[in-house]
Amino acid sequence: MNTPCPIRPDPTAEPAPRRARGRPRKTAGERDDGNRRQALLHAAARLFRQQGFAATSTRDIAAAAGMRSGSPFYHFESKEALLAAVMLEGMDRAVHRQQVAIVASATEPMPVPRECLRVLVRSHLEVLLGPDSDFIPVMLYEWRSLSPAQRTEVNHLKDRYEAAWVPVLRALHDSGELRGDPGLARLMLFGALNWSVQWFDPARRASLDDLADTALHLFLKDPA
Repeated sequence: MNTPCPIRPDPTAEPAPRRARGRPRKTAGERDDGNRRQALLHAAARLFRQQGFAATSTRDIAAAAGMRSGSPFYHFESKEALLAAVMLEGMDRAVHRQQVAIVASATEPMPVPRECLRVLVRSHLEVLLGPDSDFIPVMLYEWRSLSPAQRTEVNHLKDRYEAAWVPVLRALHDSGELRGDPGLARLMLFGALNWSVQWFDPARRASLDDLADTALHLFLKDPA
């Protein structure tokens, strides 16, 4: 008998906030500030990924976002704070995308751990290689540029993201499908998937689904 998938939607995940009844709507200026902050985050993520953190100036970021050179400091106290915000934004997006994938898989009739791992792997590849995917690669490249306090904050989200993988890998190990220790397998699986940002070419024929299937074949025994 197939073991049911051990992952479930995270009950601690906060839903999107709703505007309280009677609360004043945001002013045009407040909405514009939020849009400008997002524009800076997107521009910074793209430039940090392309040029590196050290080689990118706040002037470069402001220009890429279509703003004046001093505009970043209205939203972020330093370039280092902007880097941390990029990484936190990336992890927030990753956690949200993973939760969406888990919720979608929960509607399937009793998915088995192997399929649950595929859901997690496919979602992770989308985070790394899909549209608007500059945020997480920046975290992979520029981790040492963060302060200890900033690393702690990012690690909180990273640990929450990776926690969903632990019961799935353990279930696969217990069933004999996973080759090796679940803890080591998790580290090596993330290492292999994360390295794909260095070589994946969307112009080639391999799709994200192909990559997900290949990853499962590498780490799991073929089903009997």
